[in-house]
Amino acid sequence: MRKGVIRPGHIQLRVMDMEEALKHYRDLIGLIEVNRDDKGRVYLKGWTEVDKYSLVLVESDTPGLDFIGFKVLNDDVLNGLKNDLIEYGCEVSEFPAGELDSCGRRVSFVAPSGHTFELFADKEQTGKWGLADINPDPWPLNLTGMKAERFDHCLLMGPNVPATQALFEQVLGFGLSEQVVAPDNTVVAAFMSCSLKAHDIAFVDCPDPGKLHHVSFLLETWQDLLKAADLLTMTETTKDVGPTRHGLTSGQTIYFFDPSGNRNEVFCGGDYYYPDHPPVTWKAEDLGKAIFYHELYIHPTYLEVLT
Repeated sequence: MRKGVIRPGHIQLRVMDMEEALKHYRDLIGLIEVNRDDKGRVYLKGWTEVDKYSLVLVESDTPGLDFIGFKVLNDDVLNGLKNDLIEYGCEVSEFPAGELDSCGRRVSFVAPSGHTFELFADKEQTGKWGLADINPDPWPLNLTGMKAERFDHCLLMGPNVPATQALFEQVLGFGLSEQVVAPDNTVVAAFMSCSLKAHDIAFVDCPDPGKLHHVSFLLETWQDLLKAADLLTMTETTKDVGPTRHGLTSGQTIYFFDPSGNRNEVFCGGDYYYPDHPPVTWKAEDLGKAIFYHELYIHPTYLEVLT
C-alpha cells in the first residue's frame, strides 16, 4: 500500500442549464467562479481552497457525475499509484497536463462501483480567495449566499462496495472510518478517509453502477447551516432533508437539489479520523438512526433520487 493521496481535489458535474446552475452553485451556495474554457466548462472554488478550483460544471442533456479527482503528494507518488492500479487489475488511462484548466496530467480509473476517479499531483494554486498571503484576515469581504468554504466529500452509490473499499484501502491508502453492515456482516456502506476528516468519500450499495447521491460543501457552524436553510426557502430551492444531524459521522446537514436534480449537501461539524481508529459500525437494520439521528427514519427520497 502506497501513501500519498492528500485530499479530494475536484469533481465534474453535468448540468442541463449552465446559467441556472451558476445561479445555484455560485450565487446560492457561494462558490467563486474562476474560469470558463473553450469546451464550455465552468470552474469554481470554495473561498478557503488554495488550489484554483474544485468544482467543474459541464452542460449536458442529463445530470450526474463525470469523475472525481484526488490530489496526490507529488509526481513520484502519481507514477507509483498508476503502476499500483495497473498491477491491481484496474484499467488505467491518462490525460495530459492542461486538458483541465491549470491542472497537471491525470491518471484515470474506474472503481468496481462503476464510478470514474482520477489522480493528479499538480494544479495551479491561487490561494484563499480574497485574502492576502501575508497577515491575512480571517475571512474575505463580498462572499455571497451560503459562503461555502470548500468541496468536502461525495457519497456515491453503486454495486460491489466491499471490492471498492478494498481498492481504496489496499492501493490508495484510505482508511475505513465508519461502516454499515447487513445482518450477514456484509458491508453495505463504507465511509473512507485519506485525511483526518470523518470521510472524504463514501460508497453505499446500489444495483445501478456509477450513481451520484450527493456532493457536499463545508460550512463553518450550525448557525451557518440554519442560515443556509433560510436561503433555500428564500430562493424556493427544492429541499430534500434537514437541517438535522447524522448518526454516521455526527455531522450536521441539509440536503437539497440543484436545478438539474443533482443532490447537494452543506455540512458542518462531525467526527475526526486517525489511521489507528477502529471503524465505527452501524447496523443496517438501524439505518434510520445512522443517517438521520433526530428523526430516526429515512425519508423516501433520500435513497431513491440519484443522478
